[in-house]
Amino acid sequence: MRVLTLRELNRATLARQLLLDRRKLAPAAATERVAGLQAQWAPAPYVGVWTRVAAFRRDALERALLVGGVVRAVLMRGTIHLVSARDYRTFATAVDAPPWTDGVVLADGVTAAARAFCAAPRTRAEIAAAVGLPLEDSAWYALRAKARLAHAAESGYWKPKGVTRYVAVDHDPVDPAAARVELVRRYLAAFGPASRADVSAWSGLRVRDVEPVLEALEPLRRFRDERGRELYDLPRAPLPGADTPAPVRLLPRFDNLLLSHHDRNRVIADEHRGDVIDGGWVKAAFLVDGFVAGTWEAEKGRVRLEPFAPLPRTARREAEDEARRLEAWLA
Repeated sequence: MRVLTLRELNRATLARQLLLDRRKLAPAAATERVAGLQAQWAPAPYVGVWTRVAAFRRDALERALLVGGVVRAVLMRGTIHLVSARDYRTFATAVDAPPWTDGVVLADGVTAAARAFCAAPRTRAEIAAAVGLPLEDSAWYALRAKARLAHAAESGYWKPKGVTRYVAVDHDPVDPAAARVELVRRYLAAFGPASRADVSAWSGLRVRDVEPVLEALEPLRRFRDERGRELYDLPRAPLPGADTPAPVRLLPRFDNLLLSHHDRNRVIADEHRGDVIDGGWVKAAFLVDGFVAGTWEAEKGRVRLEPFAPLPRTARREAEDEARRLEAWLA
């Protein structure tokens, strides 16, 4: 069985996450290629698309939200993601409800009542009053998942407007088993090669539930990493060489590149993880030669880079050029 080096895994992931070459794609198509973008912080997916897509304009994503081509909702790991409308029905069925809502029982009719009430955008307080349910966090997340309630379009704008409102998403039923198979296939296409633990870390599915899904996806390619762990991959998925050039890229807060593997060493060294990931908060970071080399902040129209260590001259110049491009886009 072929052993993939850390750099080979890094380059494979960057290629599939559109971080080796910017592509000219519509926002919905871009989110499908990367299996969704984290969207807890409303501007994050905009920067996430910008760093992956050529000639991207913010209003293109806002239009996609407005017409329903993309959806912002609770999905993998119980976190807010931006996905295409087509992916939403599959992903929502596959992950069903956040793991911490296990044991929450919604009374008969509550889900249907919430969907009917949210035919138009509603606030959390309005929904709670309408369904007669004190929406504590676990019950609220369970209801959003079960009733397929997404953020209303304006809640996902670059500059969100007013209090967050929610709306029911129309979609045809999907077989849950088929949805899980498609979810894992899309994960491997966007983040592979990967272990069962990696699939679980991204999706929120239990590791023991991943094995039958992988069996349903056969034939798969199999590899091992340098620590001997078995990795799964789709046939003919890209595997660039370890020496493939990786340009500097600026990632938004919460970017899935940093969160979608159990072993995150393929993009961020253990000694730097605490500098970027602090509990539930994930800072905006930048990549040099494919790996996280520091964090960045935008303040008063300027992008300030904070490298973990002094950068080589060429890398520093490239990082500063990329920061200036982001400043121009933010203006």
